Amino acid sequence: MRNNLQSSERRRKPLRPLDEERLRELAIRYVGRYATSRHKLGSYLARKLRERGWEDEGTPDIDALVSKMDELGFVDDEVYAGMKARSLTARGYGVRRVGEALYAAGIEEQDRAAAEEEARAAAFDSARRFARKRRIGPFAAEAADPDRRQKQIAAFLRAGHDLRLARLFVESPPGSEPDPYE
Repeated sequence: MRNNLQSSERRRKPLRPLDEERLRELAIRYVGRYATSRHKLGSYLARKLRERGWEDEGTPDIDALVSKMDELGFVDDEVYAGMKARSLTARGYGVRRVGEALYAAGIEEQDRAAAEEEARAAAFDSARRFARKRRIGPFAAEAADPDRRQKQIAAFLRAGHDLRLARLFVESPPGSEPDPYE
C-alpha cells in the first residue's frame, strides 16, 4: 500500500512548452499513427497548445502546418472519408450515421460526397450486418412481438438506416432472407 501512495505522490515533471519544431514533430507523429482529417489534426494541435503553451515569439500557425501536412499527402480528407464510410458500413451502420460521422470529423461536402454515395450503395448489406449482429428479423430465433419490433425499428433508425430497410428486416420471418428489391 505504501508503494502506491509514494508513486501517486510523485509529481510528473511538467512538459516543456511547444515551439515550431516540437509542434511539427507532434503533427508528424499524429498523422503517422492515426488516419485523420484536416479538422481532427488541427483540433489535436490546438489542444496540445492549450495544454503545454507556446514558447516561440508570435503565434503558432496551425492552419499552415495542417495545410503542409495535406500538401505532403499525410492528410487527405477524401481518402479519410472513404475509409471511415467503409468502416462504419462494415459494422452495420447506415448512410445517415456515416454522414454524421464525417460531418463530426470536419469533412467538407465535396470530400464526403463519394463516401456517402458508397455508403448508399452498401446500405442493404450494412442493414443485413446490423440485423445479424442484433439477431433481428431473419436472424432471430423466433418472431418478435409488436412491442419488440418497434424497438428493433428504433434501433435500425438510430444506426442510421432508413425506415424502409428497417421494416424490411424487422418484419422478415426468422430464417428467410429479405429481398433487396422489395
